[in-house]
Amino acid sequence: MTLAELAGDLRAEACRANERRLLVLAGPRQAGIDAAYSVVESTAVDPEDVSFVTTREGFRFHRLPPTGAGDLLGTTREIVVLDCHADFSANTLGQVAGAVDGGGLLVLLTPPLAEIPTRLEALVDRVAVPPFDRSAVGNRFRHRLVETLSTHPGVAIAELEADDDADAVSITVDRDGLTQPPADRPEGASRRSVDRRETPFPTAAFAACLTDDQARAVAHLSALSEPDHAVVLEADRGRGKSSAAGLAAGSLAAAGRDVLVTAPAFDNAAPIFTRAERLLDRLDVLSTAANTDSPRLTASTGGRIRFRTPPEATPLAETVDVVIADEAAAIPVDRLESLLAAPAAAFCTTVHGYEGTGRGFDVRFRDRLAESHHRIETVELAEPIRYARGDPVESWLFRTLLLDAAPPVDQLVAGATPERVDYRRLTQDELAGDEQLLRSVFGLLVVAHYRTEPTDLVRLLDAPNLEVCALEVSGHVVSVAVLAREGGLDADLRASIYEGQRVRGNMLPDVLTSQLRDEAAAGLVGYRVMRIATHHAARSKGLGSYLLERCHAEFADAVDWFGVGYGATPRLVGFWRANDYRPVHLSITANDRSGEHSALMLRPSSAAGRELVDRHTARLRERIGPMLCDVLSDVDPDVVRELLAAAGPPTGGDLDLTDREWQVVAGVGYGPGTYEAAPGVFRRLSLAALSRPVDELTERQAHLLIRKVLQGEPWASVAEALDYASTSQCMREMGAVARTFCAVFGGAVAEAERERYE
Repeated sequence: MTLAELAGDLRAEACRANERRLLVLAGPRQAGIDAAYSVVESTAVDPEDVSFVTTREGFRFHRLPPTGAGDLLGTTREIVVLDCHADFSANTLGQVAGAVDGGGLLVLLTPPLAEIPTRLEALVDRVAVPPFDRSAVGNRFRHRLVETLSTHPGVAIAELEADDDADAVSITVDRDGLTQPPADRPEGASRRSVDRRETPFPTAAFAACLTDDQARAVAHLSALSEPDHAVVLEADRGRGKSSAAGLAAGSLAAAGRDVLVTAPAFDNAAPIFTRAERLLDRLDVLSTAANTDSPRLTASTGGRIRFRTPPEATPLAETVDVVIADEAAAIPVDRLESLLAAPAAAFCTTVHGYEGTGRGFDVRFRDRLAESHHRIETVELAEPIRYARGDPVESWLFRTLLLDAAPPVDQLVAGATPERVDYRRLTQDELAGDEQLLRSVFGLLVVAHYRTEPTDLVRLLDAPNLEVCALEVSGHVVSVAVLAREGGLDADLRASIYEGQRVRGNMLPDVLTSQLRDEAAAGLVGYRVMRIATHHAARSKGLGSYLLERCHAEFADAVDWFGVGYGATPRLVGFWRANDYRPVHLSITANDRSGEHSALMLRPSSAAGRELVDRHTARLRERIGPMLCDVLSDVDPDVVRELLAAAGPPTGGDLDLTDREWQVVAGVGYGPGTYEAAPGVFRRLSLAALSRPVDELTERQAHLLIRKVLQGEPWASVAEALDYASTSQCMREMGAVARTFCAVFGGAVAEAERERYE
């Protein structure tokens, strides 16, 4: 069989079944590129429907570098050629596969299959972290790639061999990839009749749907026309989820509703605006079209659709008619909960995606949604828009990248407690050799962390700096921690980092050295808790803390510190504080998606580690006061409170106020003095009070200190936020706080002042 015949047969079968096929051209790079040209020409595909993803340039077809593969998302192609020889990554593979339309071909250019386990250098470079080099990286994922390519239905393999003495290339077809689907297989997405349930949405919205599933989703979303409704829309990628949300948004705007759309970035929500704009135009009510500079649509009926990022959207939720959150799994749960202030809300999420998953959303947010006042409807889209259900390329991708990995079912782990679980350190060979174990571990990480992506699977299997530890109940994984070894860098590399060079895979030493200006810090060795996850059916039983305890015991003698970096919330800071981690840094900028500031915390495990942690905790105490009234003035006060408590009081020292300063404080508490006369003194006292248990301070008084004294918020907004009857009452409360300061920290001078006024 010639390559042209193979390509023709694959294309014909793919078109007949409305599926995709995968063709592997394995051999020298240039021979693969030439063969890919032959494939395109033999199938007579319109050149406009072909994309090459490669670092090479000079193609007459549409070409993207691997770093730009994300631009294919939301587009369709008849043929996509991915050159795996340079800059290949598992993420890129996941991105490009979704762009191939039903009847199309995904073409991979690879080294000879037998050589892949020792090739694909870019894949190796992504997980080789100093002080380890390439030779320390495993090849388990590359073996996995070869195995799935060699055995999965719908995958054709052509081995290319160039003649050293001539330009000729011999081609051997090892697998034809033909699946012989039934002749009566449907050729397109189904369009059965849809029960609209007498929805208020216009007929044009349903006419624009491409599948029965999508029309059913639009019918469910019509519930948003009335207040006190919430709709959860779940789908794998490529099912038309965002388009359904866009048709719903357009229908609502056409009816005069104010619709607020939010997503991690506007690019995520762009399909919503595209479909809404088309519908409004078809209904002849479009007033203002959207563009990237102004993501906003208006209708002549008075309705409108606006985009805001999650931090911007949460305060607006109660002022609009409907909120639609797209890619909801990528939005922090606290912000999703704030969106429930809207009269009606929709939460759309991808269940299995190359960039993450929506199942974590389901686990983390469902309880809070159920407790809201909304009536909840859930709809799942299972039918692909662009190809038939059961498409072999999709199932190959899911299998290879574990996009559909899931933790054990609830019933198997529901009874887990620290007393009933077994601790186990998992080797990478064990994970690679036990598919069920690997799927359980990776599935647990996926559910707990929405940003888990294919490259994380490569790291899990092959990164030389990772340790994987788990708790099991009756042989089933219930909790897992992934630790990344960091530090231990030589003097030359430490100097380079100090001078501004970035270093891969050493997050904590990098920040300590480059941002916090501690060149010696990267010489110590530690384990960063990269991921920790507990099965949702066994939450709040102490398993996460117990797993950390076992990890500390296992590795404490081998490292100087344990550390963690995460988006700071009060609950998370409290968790790490309870496990004896102390803060050393809080980022000055908030994450664009979550609105959270990143916190870095360390726990010492050697004398050198303790000195490092003490040094940086002390430096944090020194700088955080001025920062809170400047670059950190927007940090959640509860985060500040937990962070200061975790930092603790200075070691071996206490407040050292002058007699005059105590007279000023006592004057505020017992006499006619005002806080404004000595804000610096109150800042020092506030930091001292919040860094150690002071039972005499009420929770509201603690928030008063953070908002007014430390973050410099105006009296009026502090009074409103803390529910004081008036601004003057809030100001008088500072006198009560001053009396507490005198009682807890004051000495003879403060007591004398009290007696004088009394």
